[in-house]
Amino acid sequence: MAFTYRSGALCAEQVPLEELARRFGTPCFVYSAGAIEGAYREFAAALQGRPALVCYSVKANSNLAVLALLARLGAGFDIVSGGELARVLAAGGDARKTLFSGVGKSAAEIELALEKGVACLNVESAAELERVDAIARRRGQRAPIALRVNPDIDPRTHPYISTGLRESKFGVAYAEAEALYARAAQMAGIEIVGIGCHIGSQLTHAAPFAEAAQRIAALADRLERSGIRLRHIDLGGGFGIRYRDETPQPIAAFLDGALGVLAGRRETLIVDPGRSIVGNAGVLLTRVEHVKPGAARNFIVVDAAVNDLLRPALYGAWHDVWPVRQAESGAAAGVYDIVGPVCESGDFLAKERTLAAREGDLLAILSTGAYAMAMSSNYNSRPRAAEVLVQGDKAHLVRSRESVEQLFALERIPG
Repeated sequence: MAFTYRSGALCAEQVPLEELARRFGTPCFVYSAGAIEGAYREFAAALQGRPALVCYSVKANSNLAVLALLARLGAGFDIVSGGELARVLAAGGDARKTLFSGVGKSAAEIELALEKGVACLNVESAAELERVDAIARRRGQRAPIALRVNPDIDPRTHPYISTGLRESKFGVAYAEAEALYARAAQMAGIEIVGIGCHIGSQLTHAAPFAEAAQRIAALADRLERSGIRLRHIDLGGGFGIRYRDETPQPIAAFLDGALGVLAGRRETLIVDPGRSIVGNAGVLLTRVEHVKPGAARNFIVVDAAVNDLLRPALYGAWHDVWPVRQAESGAAAGVYDIVGPVCESGDFLAKERTLAAREGDLLAILSTGAYAMAMSSNYNSRPRAAEVLVQGDKAHLVRSRESVEQLFALERIPG
């Protein structure tokens, strides 16, 4: 495991988290390179023997060191902004293995994508198709595109992260896709290269994913009969991880149904995992400021806050919380809400946890490798946390903690 106790001290691979707190301070995100590599290799092994590409979803965790590690392993990338494209390139990623998704790409972002030679622009509306065509013709290019098709399948996950239902803002309606493909085929600035979908995040049941594959494959067959041949089928990501009591299937088993649907096809299969590669590879290391008994609830106040980890307040998400040092002497166990110093009632990281903690103790909030630092903010003028990547017995500072001065360095007082 990436995070285990050794002689009573919680470690990231072979490095004690206490040592990282001394060196880099708290709050601090700590990532295991071995866990990231292992998760990527699980996808690569499951797809071995057929044309396939694993495109890591950059939005989950966009730290350059994480992207560089995955680029060296051979990953492609799934991006949703010009900023993410710049990050991929800065980390040594290959634009030719990069998919540009997103429902609202600006003209400048489309220009940048064509200039850098991305593999595919995932188009999500007729209006966007017109924009891409116009920009490509002006540049004297043909833009490689796929339509992101909304298969209207319930992924059985949280409504905020369900993206494949017909009421979603994402994608082209399944019933309208063939007509839009026919229109795209007549555009001088468009080269049709694929088809894609994404039904949601934190999927723990494979059946909806296989059902989506079946609908997309049937559409691909109809397109081919009409003369439109595709080079790839992108089934998206959303593979779930264990936060609390979820029991997600191993990746090979999860993909089995979809691979069966697509068996024998010539198109390259693309999947876009994010959370499942980095989620359980990270912890948020935080220090206890106060233990505060209350009339109705008891609180452990820590130096991390909702600006560091938004998921519990946003989704009601669960993250396990472990003491960095087992069986701290002198601390009585109790039931506590773990909260931060931000001036909001929604500033909580965990509720009703049984812990023994004292002022100065260190806690590790687990499964924070995905959608944690990536969604963090400077609310209450709080500098964002440091990030550390551990490789065996070595720890590398891969993002320095922000200073307060950096927070207002771009601001100006008139006159």
